[in-house]
Amino acid sequence: MKKIGLISDTHSFLHPRVKHHFSNCDEIWHAGDIGNLALADELAAFKPLRAVYGNIDGTEVRKVYPEHLRFTLEGVDVWMTHIGGYPKRYDLRVRDEIKKNPPKLFICGHSHILKAMPDPQLGLLHINPGAAGKVGFHQVLTLMRFELEAGKIQNLEVIELEKRT
Repeated sequence: MKKIGLISDTHSFLHPRVKHHFSNCDEIWHAGDIGNLALADELAAFKPLRAVYGNIDGTEVRKVYPEHLRFTLEGVDVWMTHIGGYPKRYDLRVRDEIKKNPPKLFICGHSHILKAMPDPQLGLLHINPGAAGKVGFHQVLTLMRFELEAGKIQNLEVIELEKRT
């Protein structure tokens, strides 16, 4: 079993409670718009980090992290990208591939809208952890945690860090 902490759209701001909420996680996954390498390096020094770059990330972040990351962990086929859309509204960048070769877990960020929804047509779970940074229209800074075990995604939790004022 692996416990995963999922974060996105930090835009160079790491909330002081992120590490507390991810302290029992085995890995941290960042779904893009990291903001800078210092933030990614701080997360990677804390826990193993898997990340993709987002549309606001500059060259230094893009040299280290890919646009798409596809891997299998604990029997779960995972595809993480920053701009991917969601069931019935997948972005053109992923639409053909996701229909041809759907993962079991599809993760993206970008919208700053927290979502966890199944796509019964493709047999996958789509997750967007919302936004954990202070840039954007979202009203609450959010994270997610979940577990992967024996091909299953389980114990999905939404964490609200703080409401924006």
